[in-house]
Amino acid sequence: MIARRLLNRAVHAAWTWTQRVGDVRPGTNLGDRFGALGDGTSIAFPVGTLMNVGSIHVGRETLVGRHVTLSVGYGAGDPGARPRGLVIGDRCVIGARSTLTAHESIELGDDVWLGQDVFVCDASHGYQDPATPIGRQMGPHAPVRIGAGTWIGHGAIVLPGTTIGRHVVVAAGSVVRGTVEDHAVVGGSPARVLRRFDAGLGWVSPSGDVRPVLDASPS
Repeated sequence: MIARRLLNRAVHAAWTWTQRVGDVRPGTNLGDRFGALGDGTSIAFPVGTLMNVGSIHVGRETLVGRHVTLSVGYGAGDPGARPRGLVIGDRCVIGARSTLTAHESIELGDDVWLGQDVFVCDASHGYQDPATPIGRQMGPHAPVRIGAGTWIGHGAIVLPGTTIGRHVVVAAGSVVRGTVEDHAVVGGSPARVLRRFDAGLGWVSPSGDVRPVLDASPS
């Protein structure tokens, strides 16, 4: 029992040390290969897939969780990978196991927070040729934009061609496609507007229920 306890402690100490020194930051070998990786930004270890990182630009003080995939293009060394295929702003949070896969353009504004297991992609597969396997039918590229200050809940999916405005809440498990206006709360599959901000009233639901505005700024 004593030997097992000591071995267990050693393994966990080694793993804690590995996580601490294995994260990707500015000034590390992998970090310096990014198109940009701002001061104070960290990609936690163990990482997910980081593909064509020269096309990935991340702002300052952004935190990327463990096992997150950030990729641009259709394969490592893809000559068609866009120079700024994936752009993430300042002070963002990308939850563990999330995936952002850009073939043309995905952009996240400043202060965008993603929960765990969020999936964002700007391309899908076609299906209209019945003689060709679906996996070989590449659909059109359709850029994705997520506005500053938006929160996307656990397990949500953001589909190609989506534009999400500023300070939007996307409920956990939602599937979002199309345009979402600023200051809205959306949820469901497909996502629909649950509340909109009305400056004269507050947060109004389609049924007319109103939630008051709260001032969360420091006093």
